[in-house]
Amino acid sequence: MNRFFSVGMPLFAISLLAAGCAPKTIPAPAAPPTERIVQIPASVKRVPPASRVPATQRPYRIDDKTYYPLPSAEGFEQRGIASWYGNPFHGRKTSNGETYNMHEMTAAHKTLPMNTRLLVKNLDNGKEAVVRINDRGPFVRGRIIDLSHEAANRLDVVGKGTAPVQLVALGEAATFAQGQGTVERFLPHEDFRHGEFYVQIGSFTNKENANRLKEKMIAEGRKTVIQTWEGPEQTFYRVQVRVGTELAHANHAEQALIDSGYPGAFVVAR
Repeated sequence: MNRFFSVGMPLFAISLLAAGCAPKTIPAPAAPPTERIVQIPASVKRVPPASRVPATQRPYRIDDKTYYPLPSAEGFEQRGIASWYGNPFHGRKTSNGETYNMHEMTAAHKTLPMNTRLLVKNLDNGKEAVVRINDRGPFVRGRIIDLSHEAANRLDVVGKGTAPVQLVALGEAATFAQGQGTVERFLPHEDFRHGEFYVQIGSFTNKENANRLKEKMIAEGRKTVIQTWEGPEQTFYRVQVRVGTELAHANHAEQALIDSGYPGAFVVAR
């Protein structure tokens, strides 16, 4: 941080005369930037904070915290089809262990880290809403997010069932001291491009069919697992092929599996 001083000539002359008979006064160091301490679990991969928040961005205040859209270079943006889910999932466990409440502003996403805050914009009507990711889904190719009933209602998606949307990841920001003023900067956040990624290539109500596909993939040298999901009316056995820890590589693997005869394949994180 550079400081520039403008010194008037009379004051400068007096300072020279006094310098020989008075001890020099060393300016006190500037106070360090104030920062709210955030506890980050050692097991969670984080990326460094970004540069300062652009002054033109609109803030979103949630639970006494301030969020802004993250820069695309380190954030996450996606366009596609949104759907929503309510009953009979209300009251069931979500992927992160919470109890799903369709009246809260939450959503399910295939790959984003749990608790990611997302700005969702309905591209049909321009309406926006902020949701928190607490579940995995939608488990169907072609849809990018499953909104809670409340979020879908605010975006006017309930009646139509689906809508084209834009997703933008939000980052928490804090105020730091800088010179005589303050500046807002992003706090460290989870890395959206790394995780434990799988490609789901099939979902069966018959476990034996799922096992046959799993064994076929294993015979081809692919690490494959079956994820059992207890639906409201029946159990599903999801066959998922592990494709690494890089989202970009996982997306390439998804396309390769589609080209290999699995048109419904899609990437999902654990």
